[in-house]
Amino acid sequence: MMMITGFVVGSLTGLIDLHLAISSIPTILSGLPMSLFLLVTCFILANILGFLLVLIRQSHWAILRWIARFYISFFRGVPMLVILFITYFGFNMDAIPAAVLSFTIAPAAFISEYYRSALLGVDLGQYEAARSLGMNRYVVLRYVILPQALRIALPSLGNVMVDMFKGTSLAAMITVSEMFMDAKIVAGANQDYMSIYITLAVIYWLLCCLLSWGQSWLEGRLDFVAKAEE
Repeated sequence: MMMITGFVVGSLTGLIDLHLAISSIPTILSGLPMSLFLLVTCFILANILGFLLVLIRQSHWAILRWIARFYISFFRGVPMLVILFITYFGFNMDAIPAAVLSFTIAPAAFISEYYRSALLGVDLGQYEAARSLGMNRYVVLRYVILPQALRIALPSLGNVMVDMFKGTSLAAMITVSEMFMDAKIVAGANQDYMSIYITLAVIYWLLCCLLSWGQSWLEGRLDFVAKAEE
């Protein structure tokens, strides 16, 4: 193991300028607040929109169901970079609003499918038992179905969150000053793209590991609460 570690460290030392890599970290991390702002804002909005799409797909109106299915199909099939360019260049929006809109409407299509499959994964008997106790549709959905569906959907939602965080790097393509944009500036100024981009990759990896740990903690917490209520 020590030999392998030494080989990896030696290879990286020959591949990148460690002094430049370490000194560039504060500059790269100066874009982290914007990356986190995009992640948190868009993840919350995408979840709200995704759940609304699930409700629309259950509408009694066929035209609304068709619109929801078309929306989901379209945004699952169009690359995020194309959506960013449409909102920024096509609609002539400012960079940050264009990024927020893009990172909301596209992931919402995936999130809606995860919520839909999670709701289908809840035993129908749970709904029927709650209705037999006199609960109305809203109460059943709020207190019986959704808590169980959330536990089912959580791993998928965690993956969406990690993908969204990595995807915020695309906002640099429309001049949003986040981590990737700052890394490009440092790399161009020093003419050493390999050192800076490897440093950026390690930063993204560590932050994604942190997000994954938070997801695992939340899953364990919800499982503990569920078992305590049984």
